Amino acid sequence: MAMRQTPLTCSGHTRPVVDLAFSGITPYGYFLISACKDGKPMLRQGDTGDWIGTFLGHKGAVWGATLNKEATKAATAAADFTAKVWDAVTGDEVLTLAHKHIVKSVNFTQDSNCLLTGGNDKVLRIYDLGKPEAEPQEIAGHTSAIKKALWCNNDQQILSAADDKTIRLWDKNTKEAVKSLSFDASVSSMEYIPDGEVLVITYGRTIAFYKAHSLDLIKTVDAPASIHSASLHPDKDFFVAGGDDFKLYKYDYTTKEEMESYKGHFGPIHCVRFSPDGELYASGSEDGTLRLWQTAVGKTYGLWKCVLPGFPGDVCITFFSVPPGNKYAVMAIRRNTAMLEESRYQD
Repeated sequence: MAMRQTPLTCSGHTRPVVDLAFSGITPYGYFLISACKDGKPMLRQGDTGDWIGTFLGHKGAVWGATLNKEATKAATAAADFTAKVWDAVTGDEVLTLAHKHIVKSVNFTQDSNCLLTGGNDKVLRIYDLGKPEAEPQEIAGHTSAIKKALWCNNDQQILSAADDKTIRLWDKNTKEAVKSLSFDASVSSMEYIPDGEVLVITYGRTIAFYKAHSLDLIKTVDAPASIHSASLHPDKDFFVAGGDDFKLYKYDYTTKEEMESYKGHFGPIHCVRFSPDGELYASGSEDGTLRLWQTAVGKTYGLWKCVLPGFPGDVCITFFSVPPGNKYAVMAIRRNTAMLEESRYQD
């Protein structure tokens, strides 16, 4: 029998978690940032969910958050009409970039020298972080609020998704749209996979995969419920998606068949992303929590420990991260049951 999927629950936020992003793999591991309507984006150790710090300074809901590959810089997009750049090591605010409306999306170039933003004023902006006093480059064309904006093709092109039910591919230099896609519903999420140049899009109950350079359709998959976010595994073997019914769905990428589904959140799932090593994926929800899920259930990784000797029957030891004291709630869960065997706090 398959072992039960038991996620790590990362508490600390007090409002819905609406966006999350992983860094690349660094000499110190990899890291996870979350955006929340409580206005307090949080940084965590990516493989354990351990709370590292909270970025304080926004005066409204934070709608978007990202880290550069090296996890030395963070950026956030907020309802206070600003995007902020942070030193991810010290937690200090480095720059505040004023906008004319709510900012929904932030994304660094590969060299971390430029920041792309998008939001409710329908304009894409490119900031040179080495010249913060300079006016940003602007790209206009969307007719409704921009939900997500991402660099692609070695930072020579930009992908944007908006409430006008379109996705557009832009040339960075000419600032002209190269191609656009139209949908029957607003796009709820967009993920760009540089390795293989795949674009993952969700709208309504549909998860769609496109070639990022040409926006040619690869395949679509229909889910049982409205989907808010989806993420493709780095090896492109399968993908996960979550949405209105509180469930996470796992699909085989080649056959499009549902492999499994499971519920852990107590509210709609707003965001889901695979870690850079593919060993886990993180989800953020209306319930105010992040949860980390194992790609290979039962594997010893991060805080997941499977211990058989010394226990009656097969017992999965699961550690729950509890900020800000960096303590773990330890629960032993017997295989295929939700029965609590032991609960304690330890330093």
